[in-house]
Amino acid sequence: MTEENQDHQLNIELSEEVAEGSYSNLVIISHSNAEFVLDFIRILPGLPKAKVRSRIIMTPMHTKRLLYALQDNLHKFETHYGPIDIKDGDGPLPPMGFSGPAGLA
Repeated sequence: MTEENQDHQLNIELSEEVAEGSYSNLVIISHSNAEFVLDFIRILPGLPKAKVRSRIIMTPMHTKRLLYALQDNLHKFETHYGPIDIKDGDGPLPPMGFSGPAGLA
């Protein structure tokens, strides 16, 4: 690695708590002229209430970079695993009923 590349490296730290991640099956996106707000939510079947699990606030420029990164990664994913099937009736929101067999504990 050249000396110039070493100067531009970014050391990213990932704490154990953040590394565990947080599952989300809904994202609500809002924006102003200066920022985008992404609220990541987990909806569970049978519960009438859902909490925001994480809120990410980004500039419009970084939001567009995120869009491009997601498009690139989805393309790579589908090239390797095949197309992701989204049915015509599927809208932007997951079904609130989560139909299917009841789970057993």
